[in-house]
Amino acid sequence: MDSTQILSPLLGGGLIGIAVTVMLLFNGRVTGISGIVASSLAKPTNDGLWRWMFIGGLITGGVLIQNVRPDLFTNASGRSLASVFIAGLLVGYGTVMGSGCTSGHGVCGVSRLSVRSVVATLTFMVFGILTVQAVLYLSGGTV
Repeated sequence: MDSTQILSPLLGGGLIGIAVTVMLLFNGRVTGISGIVASSLAKPTNDGLWRWMFIGGLITGGVLIQNVRPDLFTNASGRSLASVFIAGLLVGYGTVMGSGCTSGHGVCGVSRLSVRSVVATLTFMVFGILTVQAVLYLSGGTV
């Protein structure tokens, strides 16, 4: 294991921690990506500009990183881009329907010691692990 395998996740996690802290301190809002996207697509409100700027920042950051490290955007799942896109839409719909996503509950809620968020995050993890195991079993060992 080289130092990049240790430093990159630490740096990324630290940046996420700083970003959600800044959002909470200066905007008074929890950084739940699905909630931000869903609210921006719903009926326009007076405070909607920051949501569109946030989404624009996510997209711009992704484009910048893709130009610097295109290897990070390789689809190694063996699934078509269309199926990956549809899966992403279904996950997004499910997180809105379930009142939260991993970024809102797992990063923000757990750090605020929210019991609801701890339970939600444990549920995400358990069902994620079970889903991977079911897919491995049904596909003969390949995900």
